[in-house]
Amino acid sequence: MELGLTGKIVIVTGGAKGIGEGIVRSLAQEGAIPVIVGRSRDDNEKALAAHAPNGHQVVAELSSPDDCRRAVEEVVQRYGRIDGLVNNAGVNDGVGLEDGGYDAFISSLHRNLVHYYLMAHHALPELIRSKGSIVNIGSKTAETGQGGTSAYAAANGGRNALTREWAVDLLKYGIRVNSVIVAECYTPLYDKWIRTLADPEGTLQKITEKIPLGKRMTTAVEIADMVVFLLSERSSHTTGQLLHVDGGYVHLDRSLL
Repeated sequence: MELGLTGKIVIVTGGAKGIGEGIVRSLAQEGAIPVIVGRSRDDNEKALAAHAPNGHQVVAELSSPDDCRRAVEEVVQRYGRIDGLVNNAGVNDGVGLEDGGYDAFISSLHRNLVHYYLMAHHALPELIRSKGSIVNIGSKTAETGQGGTSAYAAANGGRNALTREWAVDLLKYGIRVNSVIVAECYTPLYDKWIRTLADPEGTLQKITEKIPLGKRMTTAVEIADMVVFLLSERSSHTTGQLLHVDGGYVHLDRSLL
């Protein structure tokens, strides 16, 4: 399917690894020009070399409001426009109710939520001009809970709420805003987490057995392809939606399978 993304400038935060890298790859395959915004120049450039040599990267610490503003300014200075924004960067950092506290909680919100708002805020003038699209990556933790990760769950609840709020705010500009919600997708961060457990292989098997469709993890490519579709005009009447690319994990009754 021709998605009409050739030459489109799309910012992808955290685009160097995992789901973000998959999104960069899928964008490049559709002829778009992805711009990775992330903290490691080496990682950013490695991802571009592998998947999108025509792309660009901006080194930024997204928990810094100044860096968010500067990153958007650099993209505009280089390309003169922004056609899409994918808010993806974040980490399930385990800031819980018992072992967290004010400073840890607020820091986690900056790592996982505040930059979603700031990137959209700073990119908005260009998105208005291009009638671009925003896709926010979210997590099942906002809906299911997980335990031990209050700040990350709160951030993802905020991502979902902002998706719906922005979809309303931006109707007048023809800007569509949607979210792709991730449940169990095997990424480098997921691998790092699972290896901290006493029985990594056994735990992974138990998790995958609870995924209704195919008893397998969602791939980064499957997440990325949905994101790219939502950025394109092929999804021209879709806005304010939380799309779960999760093999039915969140909403199907797994006890019946």
